[in-house]
Amino acid sequence: MPDIIAASGAQLREVGTTNRTHLRDYEAAVGPDTGAILVVHPSNYKVQGFTAEVSLGDLAGLSRRVDVPLIYDLGGGVLVDLEQWGLPPEPEVVVSLEAGVDLVSFSGDKVLGGPQAGIIAGHRDYVERVRKNPLMRALRCDKLVYAALEATLRLYRLPPEKLAEMLPTLAMMGTEIVVLEERAQKLLGLVADDVRDALGLELVESLAQAGSGALPLAEMPSRAVAVESSSTGVESLARRLRHEGVVGRSAQDRLLLDMRTVHDEELAWIAQALAGATAP
Repeated sequence: MPDIIAASGAQLREVGTTNRTHLRDYEAAVGPDTGAILVVHPSNYKVQGFTAEVSLGDLAGLSRRVDVPLIYDLGGGVLVDLEQWGLPPEPEVVVSLEAGVDLVSFSGDKVLGGPQAGIIAGHRDYVERVRKNPLMRALRCDKLVYAALEATLRLYRLPPEKLAEMLPTLAMMGTEIVVLEERAQKLLGLVADDVRDALGLELVESLAQAGSGALPLAEMPSRAVAVESSSTGVESLARRLRHEGVVGRSAQDRLLLDMRTVHDEELAWIAQALAGATAP
């Protein structure tokens, strides 16, 4: 973010400290040369302990008093309340705009569940100024991205229970443990006994994470199939499986294939990849 701001010709003036920032810090920082107040949400890390931050409502009031726009970079784009699925709360786009933010920027992928893209929403005048910037032509999405994004956003018009079923991101995060266990057992049943023994396959408990771009501390109880290889080592085994399109994560000298990110129709393919990994 600092590099982007520098490239624009603006000067970045940081406000407050890492863990404690107050409204008076912003009030002391603004002046006649201030062009905007920018708040960046810590979407891929968390500051805990002795902390303090200024509410968007208070910052919106300050931005009106000094007549500059308030910009909020959300990182991950959350359009609905995640707590209804047992996930930690994250700032919602609409709630941020209702608090008085002029422009909100967020990702089209991550928690939102669409294609990789950047989205800017907010006050029409400011959005139009962004649209007219020459960089917009170079950075705009192509038609395929727009089509995928539209299809994703249309899902958010569904009732919450239907959205959680139709949107892959929410579906994976919301899958019940009993379903994950059944999925793991199906995979084990598709693997020949000699392959299972050679790779030490077994069903284990695991903790899945939402990702690095949103919900940085969220861990979801899950189930995985653990894979190990005393002959080639975990890293070598992981490379062989990646060549077949199967990606796991290393933990305690084993490779874990988490069932939250596996669909039932992919189980036969994964079983075939595991068999290939034991071939000479």
